[in-house]
Amino acid sequence: MKCKTLHKNLIFFLEGDLPAKEMEQIKVHLLECANCEAFAVDMKKTLGILEAEKSPEVNPFFYTRLKAKLENQSAAEEKLAAWPVFVRILQPVAFSILLVIGIYSGIKIGQPSHDKFVIASMINQGEIPFLNEMESESIEAFLME
Repeated sequence: MKCKTLHKNLIFFLEGDLPAKEMEQIKVHLLECANCEAFAVDMKKTLGILEAEKSPEVNPFFYTRLKAKLENQSAAEEKLAAWPVFVRILQPVAFSILLVIGIYSGIKIGQPSHDKFVIASMINQGEIPFLNEMESESIEAFLME
């Protein structure tokens, strides 16, 4: 038997799912080939680990702790039964108030100031030309420099 054939059928051999004739051929090959024997031992360890992980041990107190947590949770839900109704009403009201405040402050910020005294003082001090440099010098002259 070739090593490649053994590798294909090794899992079936370890689980005992092969016919008796093929089982004997694999046993003989494993006795003759040290590499395949080492591979079979590693595969058997791996399958043993997988088998052990398939059925974990169940803690005997798991269900009692789970039942206690569910009872505590249902008691807490009963205490807060009126709270979701309050939240369903309060949340849209709060968002509406915030929206109105935001719109109002946006309008107030966007309105130009009506302080004629401030504008007149800026003109007298000569600060307006510095704030509006585009009127004092053309863009072409600026770019050519």
